Amino acid sequence: MTGISGHWAFAFGVLGNIISFIVFLSPIPTFYTIYKKKTAEGYQSIPYVIALFSSMLWIYYAFLKTNVTLLITINSFGIFIETIYVGLYLFYAPKKARVHTVKMLLLTVVGGFGAIILVTQFLFKGVVRGQIVGWICLIFALSVFVAPLGIVRQVIKTKSVEYMPLLLSVFLTLSAVMWFFYGLLLKDINIAAPNVLGFIFGVLQIVLYAIYSKKEKVILKEQKLPEIQKPAVIVADDNTNANKKLPELTHEQIIDIVKLAGLLTCTEKSHVATCPHDVNCGVEATNVENNIPKLQTVEAS
Repeated sequence: MTGISGHWAFAFGVLGNIISFIVFLSPIPTFYTIYKKKTAEGYQSIPYVIALFSSMLWIYYAFLKTNVTLLITINSFGIFIETIYVGLYLFYAPKKARVHTVKMLLLTVVGGFGAIILVTQFLFKGVVRGQIVGWICLIFALSVFVAPLGIVRQVIKTKSVEYMPLLLSVFLTLSAVMWFFYGLLLKDINIAAPNVLGFIFGVLQIVLYAIYSKKEKVILKEQKLPEIQKPAVIVADDNTNANKKLPELTHEQIIDIVKLAGLLTCTEKSHVATCPHDVNCGVEATNVENNIPKLQTVEAS
């Protein structure tokens, strides 16, 4: 890489490495959840197998070129981390999912990648070999970037962004921008072209997130609050050791009870005020109560 374009290409390549590094680490929370649950049931291994296969393809392409060292660095890390992801998935996955993952690994990593190396090494030479591998990488990268269309369709159908992580969409979009300019400045269409599609789909996901996240907030605001239950009085019966629920009180009855409580409080206060220092007030009041004639019960003959 020479001249100003070479320096800019190096700068975009370094930024692409940094952002892609973050994207490669994004599944860590998922595998932490799998580790805590001790099972990978409900999760799929396809994204990790495809990412592993993609990193292997780009490294093979980078070795056939002379000026794309930054492709080697990031995809070497990609192979390393994706191998760990696939290994953890195989360790915690149920038997059926484990068998399916092994079949995919044999089909893509062993069979597919092995066939590409054999065909390109024995049938093509020199610059043509690099071009063929570059076209394979281009086609595969385009198919990977088309994959988010399933998520886009789900968001539009459900009108919910629950399954569309915003940060991942943003980082994938930024990654596409960096690698596009890296490929453009190196005049390598195999690197630049697929990232145009990646940028378009990334922006589409961010726009959909902005639209449907606002709609979800509006729906939440329009939801009615739960109705307040009417007051009810529960009385504990000591004899039967059970709770009895009295009929519901009307607003008028509640107001009368409050007035009565206030009246009793005022009476008590006035009683204390009239006899602040006389200790016989309570005794006199008791005597008065005792002097009140009691009603006698008469049995009917």
